[in-house]
Amino acid sequence: MGHHNARVEWHRGDAKFTDNRYSRAHEWSFDGGVHVPASSSPGVVPVPLSNPDAVDPEEAFVASLAACHMLWFLSIAARRGFVVDTYADDAVGELARNDDGRLAMKTVTLRPAVIFHAGAHPSTAELEALHHEAHDACYLSNSVRTEIRVEPA
Repeated sequence: MGHHNARVEWHRGDAKFTDNRYSRAHEWSFDGGVHVPASSSPGVVPVPLSNPDAVDPEEAFVASLAACHMLWFLSIAARRGFVVDTYADDAVGELARNDDGRLAMKTVTLRPAVIFHAGAHPSTAELEALHHEAHDACYLSNSVRTEIRVEPA
């Protein structure tokens, strides 16, 4: 199954640092050469110490779960003979206190809207089964304690 690498890089610049007033902006780099501006969430660390235009870890977590579900859904739909034209998901993560009183991503709700090509369309029961199978197959959903809900649009 292999290893999956990401480089996370931050530089202090001329900030004092020990006063905790340093930029949280940093960069993620991936093996394909993509570089992503990243930062803490402005909801956690206020601007200007956070960059609101960058991806924060919480957003990336939600997007990763949504993308994993989508990729499995597309694969399973193709194997079943359903042609998907469009798949869009407005996923939402809820940061809340867990049973230990610590902040955690308690729930991620996936809201996939799938448009199938003219021809064979899954029934409501088949669509639910496709989403259920995609959820069960997703490596990431199998790796986290977060409750993941699938509410197709």
